[in-house]
Amino acid sequence: MINSRIRSFAFSGIEARPVWVEVQISSGLPAFLIVGLPDKAVGEARERVRASFTSIGLALPAKRIVVNLVPADIPKEGSHFDLPIALALLSAMEVIPFEDVTRFAALGELSLDGSLNPVAGVLSASIEAASMELGLVCPASQAQEALCGGDIAVLASPDLLSLINHFNGLQVLTPPVLAIKQLGLEETVPDLADIKGMETGRRALEIAAAGGHSLLLSGPPGAGKSMLAARLPGLLPDLTPQESLEVSRIYSAAGLLKDGRPLRRPPYRDPHHSASQPALIGGGARARPGEISLADHGVLFLDELPEFSRAALEALRQPLETGRVSIARAAAHVTYPARFQLIAAMNPCRCGYLGDAERECRKAPRCGEDYVARLSGPLLDRIDLHVAMQPFTPLDYMTQQAGERSATVAVRVNMARELQYARQSGRKNANAVLEALCLSTSAQAMAQKISARFRFSARGYTRLLRVARTIADLAGEKEIQPAHVAEAATFRLRAGLD
Repeated sequence: MINSRIRSFAFSGIEARPVWVEVQISSGLPAFLIVGLPDKAVGEARERVRASFTSIGLALPAKRIVVNLVPADIPKEGSHFDLPIALALLSAMEVIPFEDVTRFAALGELSLDGSLNPVAGVLSASIEAASMELGLVCPASQAQEALCGGDIAVLASPDLLSLINHFNGLQVLTPPVLAIKQLGLEETVPDLADIKGMETGRRALEIAAAGGHSLLLSGPPGAGKSMLAARLPGLLPDLTPQESLEVSRIYSAAGLLKDGRPLRRPPYRDPHHSASQPALIGGGARARPGEISLADHGVLFLDELPEFSRAALEALRQPLETGRVSIARAAAHVTYPARFQLIAAMNPCRCGYLGDAERECRKAPRCGEDYVARLSGPLLDRIDLHVAMQPFTPLDYMTQQAGERSATVAVRVNMARELQYARQSGRKNANAVLEALCLSTSAQAMAQKISARFRFSARGYTRLLRVARTIADLAGEKEIQPAHVAEAATFRLRAGLD
């Protein structure tokens, strides 16, 4: 006989899977058992629940207590099962009404004093609860996150005692209100006006921002590669509501959604080159999202690209094409979105001064060949724009004028984005199909001639035309013209990688 039960969730990637938390209190030797394939954190809920009850003046009955997590064949991970176990127990002990509990799903971690701590996955749980026409009980600090999942009743409580008083009519938990003005994190991003000169790099950055293209910056130390890349977020438009929801679900699943507020701006991730393959792609014991998923609908900046491990870099190839990553483990098979924009920077060789007769090492040019050989041809072929940046001297810094501000360039980027979204049903040029590119006959002949001359792959030819389409959009042209193809070709040939 089941004395009480309440809904909670197990997580597979960013998806929430409904789980019944059942409680049976029966006669027998005193025991507190949790069954249903719990992990270590779920098993430890016994002590947290026991201590929480003690802190508010309650004691578990001296009977046999069995908590069953249904379905039993799904692994249950995480401390968010503390709250539903506690509420189901309170209902079985007739401390709170059973009928009120069944109208809600719950998740939250209990402290020993009965307060509720934030947990990962509240946004996905809210979306699933809305589809099941249930309310959601969660920690007070995550009320805003829960409200973003749909039009549902949210009980956001600071502690367990407040929930007990609310269900018994002794206290009313004020329903939280979605604070529209507080959505997203306002961050100050560097401005393009800080950069002097570097016209080719600035132009490539604008094209990359407008079309969502991948970009590789190659040049000696101090040429401004990292400085340019850091200014890309300031050129990108805000996330659409659909994009914001998807990205926020990923951050919620990773426990990185600050203050429970969904992301409004495209994320910018810049992992260190010592990052492992699971950290970059995703994985680990719980198949957590990696940097490429945390950069979904945003920017992934890889500085010192050849210094990353070969396995980690090669693992980028499939997500760059498909926009998702599937993590297959013995205990889990999880798919995360990974529609990221790759921006990479590298030196021409290990010493960094290849081509500078006064500073290059004695191994030149062999050192440059060996260094670039760390990057496979298939990976380089997936990068749309290649820019070889020139050394920037102190004299250049003193004499050259600052360029346009990010806000000015962002206007052109937004206009180009609107053109491509209207033409391609919300798809960026980086993912456009050839039939949607509106290519003139003369431009097509030039693109084919260039591709044959430099032996572009079919992928390289397609990416050449996609970049040309973005250049045409920035110029406000309906059709791709030969001049647009010619400029696009310079960005595939400049680094000598094709």
